Amino acid sequence: MENQRQRDYYACLLRIWREEAASPWRASLENPHTGERYGFANLEQLFTYLQEQTASTRDGPGQRNREQLP
Repeated sequence: MENQRQRDYYACLLRIWREEAASPWRASLENPHTGERYGFANLEQLFTYLQEQTASTRDGPGQRNREQLP
């Protein structure tokens, strides 16, 4: 039951910003438990990542195709 619960719940801190009014929105997600951060150059990348993480998989959130910030 606990493993299923972990796959069905994903908590993160979302930050979005842009450098200038004409610039694309950028985003980062931070895992509050581990401090790991993932950066996205635009919102489309963020949405793709979230779709992949919430797809039905036995790996659970954060296990595939992540781009880690330094």
